[in-house]
Amino acid sequence: MKNNTNKWIYLITLSIIWGSSFILIKKGLIGLNAYQLGSLRIIFTAIFLFIIGFKSLKTIKKEQYKAIAFSAFLGSFIPVYCFAFAETEIDSAIASILNSLTPLSTLILGYFIFNLAFTQKQLFGIIIGLSGTFLLIISGANLNPDQNYWFSIFVIIASICYAFNVNIIKTHLKGVKPLAIATGNFVVIIIPALIVLSCTNFFSTEVLSAPKTQTAMGYIAILSIFGTGIAKIMFNKLVHISTPIFASSVTYTIPIVALFWGVLDDEKMNLIQIIAASIILLGVYLANRKA
Repeated sequence: MKNNTNKWIYLITLSIIWGSSFILIKKGLIGLNAYQLGSLRIIFTAIFLFIIGFKSLKTIKKEQYKAIAFSAFLGSFIPVYCFAFAETEIDSAIASILNSLTPLSTLILGYFIFNLAFTQKQLFGIIIGLSGTFLLIISGANLNPDQNYWFSIFVIIASICYAFNVNIIKTHLKGVKPLAIATGNFVVIIIPALIVLSCTNFFSTEVLSAPKTQTAMGYIAILSIFGTGIAKIMFNKLVHISTPIFASSVTYTIPIVALFWGVLDDEKMNLIQIIAASIILLGVYLANRKA
């Protein structure tokens, strides 16, 4: 009973945090390019996690670092850059909507690769949720014909990576504490992120002294601590106390929060999108309610 209540608390909290992440990425891109934003997000998060979770690394067994490394690149490194590139062309709310492909990817990968069972009820709920997602996408495309929807592929790639990651955590890192997984992830990817950042002109005086750069770094610092660091720990915990399908269903509710921020930032929204958002929530309920 306690775990059942806690998983919904985690789901709602993560929806608010991650739903707000997309607008922070959008604001960060005003003063940074996609490579710089992705790298700084990883570096800031790594520093934060090292401070609060360095001691937890000793709980990770040597043989578990292979899974930690795969989780790091698939769950953090690749998606961070993918979302940054995607939002150079499409609205923050649309990016969050496309991210809702993750539960379907999780279901398919979990079944065919990780031998995780699913029920017809779960499949039906996910299909309902995805139907709402596609309705949101179509409506968004009609409202924003000037946007390059080919950049949606970056979000789709990220959603597939997330699906792999959630199954890796559930099947190979079941006994590892959430904080240890998150900290271990960023131990692995901080060096690659520093290499990517050094290949840009970020460290030039002209870039670092620019007001837009400094403001953007502020947004990314907030995003890193809450949207990546704290949320990563919470998500790992959610995977442990629930199922991969339930944990990944957070991507259904993220667009609701993201659409709210999008409206505040003058991104267009209509009645069809509100209806589609309601369909998404229905899908979450159907996929996770008890028989």
